[in-house]
Amino acid sequence: MAIKNKIQELRKKREEIQMGGGEKAIEKQVSMGKMTARDRIRTLLDEDSFQEYDMFVEHDVRDFDMGKKVLAGDGVIIGTGTIFGKPVCIFAQDFTVAGGSLGAMHSRKIVKIMEHALKMKMPLIGINDSGGARIQEGVNSLAGYGEIFFRNTISSGVIPQISVILGPCAGGAVYSPALTDFVFVVENISKMFITGPEVIKTVLGEEISMEDLGGAKVHSEITGNAHFYARSEKECFEQIKKLMTFIPRSNEHKVPAIEPKPPKTSYAIEDIVPDDPKLPYDVRDVIKSIVDDSDFFEIQEYWAANMVIGFGRMGGKTCGFVCNQPLVLAGVLDVDSSDKAARFIRYCDAFNIPIVTLVDLPGYLPGIDQEHAGVIRHGAKVLYAYSEATVPKLTVILRKAYGGGYIAMGSRHLRADFVFAWPTAEIAVMGPEGAANIIFRKEIMEAANPEEMRQQKVKEYKEKFANPYVAASRGYIDTVIEPSETRKILLHALEVATEKSVSLPYKKHGIPPF
Repeated sequence: MAIKNKIQELRKKREEIQMGGGEKAIEKQVSMGKMTARDRIRTLLDEDSFQEYDMFVEHDVRDFDMGKKVLAGDGVIIGTGTIFGKPVCIFAQDFTVAGGSLGAMHSRKIVKIMEHALKMKMPLIGINDSGGARIQEGVNSLAGYGEIFFRNTISSGVIPQISVILGPCAGGAVYSPALTDFVFVVENISKMFITGPEVIKTVLGEEISMEDLGGAKVHSEITGNAHFYARSEKECFEQIKKLMTFIPRSNEHKVPAIEPKPPKTSYAIEDIVPDDPKLPYDVRDVIKSIVDDSDFFEIQEYWAANMVIGFGRMGGKTCGFVCNQPLVLAGVLDVDSSDKAARFIRYCDAFNIPIVTLVDLPGYLPGIDQEHAGVIRHGAKVLYAYSEATVPKLTVILRKAYGGGYIAMGSRHLRADFVFAWPTAEIAVMGPEGAANIIFRKEIMEAANPEEMRQQKVKEYKEKFANPYVAASRGYIDTVIEPSETRKILLHALEVATEKSVSLPYKKHGIPPF
């Protein structure tokens, strides 16, 4: 009889804790268009796969009447579960409990699941929905953030770390998502900023809405802090599930291969790139013409759109794609697109994902704004990332590859394993027009018809240098291929490079141009 009473007592305690901050708090959460923390976990994970830990943890603060307050689970839920059968560690802050504020025990729970993820080599997913540090706990709250940041850093490159912003994430709390691999945001729900609108108004006298300060669109389009943008929480969870199919559980594992499918016939590769090198096209169509089932999962779609990055499969295996986008700024490299590409290259390298680079750019973006924004330092990040990467690196030059842009975009000189070029490729120090104006300046100026002479010299330069054959004659590209051969040749190169092994000089770590 005693055991039955104890079981009933346990069930009652569980039910009370699972109600979080109570019915009214839950109703308020739902009225804001937000799921509860437990519903979020149930929706994201495989059915009945979640195992919760530390449900009965309580705070031990006695000041400011905190001793009288019972905070269910101290405002955060932690545990393990699976997504498509792949084990994951997860925590979800519960805004219905003291606004999801972070205190000492709250942070200890998060740290515990982070350490479990690192030890067991499992991906970590953190759902952020918190008003910030619990001010009643003073420096203990700040210490808790520091412990989390440290573990984010130690886990970087070892296990995938995913942050989901589903409510406020303010002040010091924003640095944990910034230290993770992928950040997901949802329209009208996600808010991420260091200093809130009230403080800005007090200090600077400026009125600004929370959405304009740090809403989902701001971080998806302007700051680049977010990698995926969704219009609802359910859409966000579907994005996370899809991402999980492309990445390994740790740096000691490879992504399981799936049955390969040919690209869809609606993407005819030879019809995508225009004959006129000045005309734009969507490089994503080229990607979809070569990846399995034409399935390309783009990352940071709305930020630095002159660079396209994301995952696709070749022969059933995950590859990372780094591609110039001629639709936007002719695909140039600038401050933001350099950061975007470099970070993704390093991610792929850390998790043993081959990199496929599609090149079509006129070079780095010129101008005083870019120079003052540090394009030299930011642009060097791409050079550093490609040079450091030891995974298989395959490059296809589709059209323009001028100047520093040619070198930076996965060239043989940065130790790409295979470099191919279409017959439409133009590989040169600069574009034919600019080169002709410099090289033949005197002849053009002295000609009876300078414009006619200029066009003649442009044509002469194109025929002599703006083609793939000069680079091919030097061995800088492996071969010139027909567009229709691209998928077949890349599949062969990936197969050849499967067991690639590279030895780098011993060092504690390099010093990237941060």
